[in-house]
Amino acid sequence: MKVSLVSIPVQNPIKAHEIYTSQLGFVSKELDPDANLAIVVSRDDPDGTAILLEPCQGNFAESYQKSAFEANLPIMVLEVKNVKSEFKRMEVAGVKLRPELDKPKWGIQNVFEDGCGNLLMIEETPT
Repeated sequence: MKVSLVSIPVQNPIKAHEIYTSQLGFVSKELDPDANLAIVVSRDDPDGTAILLEPCQGNFAESYQKSAFEANLPIMVLEVKNVKSEFKRMEVAGVKLRPELDKPKWGIQNVFEDGCGNLLMIEETPT
């Protein structure tokens, strides 16, 4: 068994799709504005796990999203080959980054805001 699709709560899936593809570096898998449906995948693994940008406005997920953000809890962890170069790329693209890099014994990590109400973590695992 493997994970094929996960969802992230967002206020506006169509706006989130634009942010995830233009700023965060994902690619579009499906976009249907009429159905308020937006799905993205990793540029590095387009056949891997997809992310459903799930509308949360007005339901339980909205309070979950707000609570996680206020508690500084990332809603998802993304792996990259080089955190510092990825952060430079995202900074140029306008992503709001948290300033402190954390270097636990298993690699390098940091948190950033996805621009859609969530915190995400980016990590680099040593090879």
